[in-house]
Amino acid sequence: MHSFVIGIVLCLLIGYIQTETTVDRCPQGRSPEDYKQTVSVGTCKKGPCRLRKGQAVNVEFKFTPGEEVKTLTNRVNALFGPLPFPFIGVDGTDACTNIFESDATTKATCPLKAGNSYVYKNNFDILEIYPVIRLVVHWGLVANSGNDVMCFEVPAKITAS
Repeated sequence: MHSFVIGIVLCLLIGYIQTETTVDRCPQGRSPEDYKQTVSVGTCKKGPCRLRKGQAVNVEFKFTPGEEVKTLTNRVNALFGPLPFPFIGVDGTDACTNIFESDATTKATCPLKAGNSYVYKNNFDILEIYPVIRLVVHWGLVANSGNDVMCFEVPAKITAS
């Protein structure tokens, strides 16, 4: 009986860890569909993703730059209609520190080579000062050229903790 319960718990944990999120294409830049890759935003499977105040949300995805990337910056905004509001603490920060080789465990460093696959891993805090609201989260990685190397958007709602 105990091994049965342990097996169920392990299956639930594996499902929790390997959640894939359905995301939308960006108006500009390359999206996960272009790479035939998946995105994971916390435990969310499809939008609107629930973002609880006071908690951190993990984000992970694979991408392949089409050009050599010397620097990479996070562009993470909450979109209220056409207006972007930056997620404090992650928007505008160096994304090179969050890049891993395609095995997802070996740390990569910028510059990133064109045509090589990389894994991006990060998390962002849902601050208590954020309003309880529905929004669209835009997540982009911007290269030194000013182009989005990778981006996606996902409907979300910020909820009380």
